[in-house]
Amino acid sequence: MPDSIFDGAVPEHARPRPADASLGLLMVVGTSRVNHIVVGKIAERAGLKVLAETPDGAGSVLVSHRPGTVVLDGGADNSDCDIVMETLAAQRLASDGRLPIVILLSNTNATDVESLHGDTIDAVVMKPINPDRLQPLLQELVDQRR
Repeated sequence: MPDSIFDGAVPEHARPRPADASLGLLMVVGTSRVNHIVVGKIAERAGLKVLAETPDGAGSVLVSHRPGTVVLDGGADNSDCDIVMETLAAQRLASDGRLPIVILLSNTNATDVESLHGDTIDAVVMKPINPDRLQPLLQELVDQRR
């Protein structure tokens, strides 16, 4: 007898999964209100709804709202958002590494950042932030995950 009602009786695609992230929702995480506004305007131009949070408050919002994309403002040394990396990694693990999409806004070399955070970060955008770099990247990454 199966241990669970799902053992062999229900196809894999119909089994319960963790709550799906909303690809139409982007969350900006950082301490700079100016960067919240700049990234928010760029994301809105890409057709996304925007939430903005500080690193301290981001963990609970990640769990409750499940944004499909998260933009982290790493601050001067790329460590401002380290507090949410564990939550992001867990959510990505639950979605087979697909969601949420994670973009880091950085002051330093992208290869340095990628080696620190492994598979949790999808892309690094060097500051200063501008629509010509960020908007096409947002649209491309969201379209890839649809």
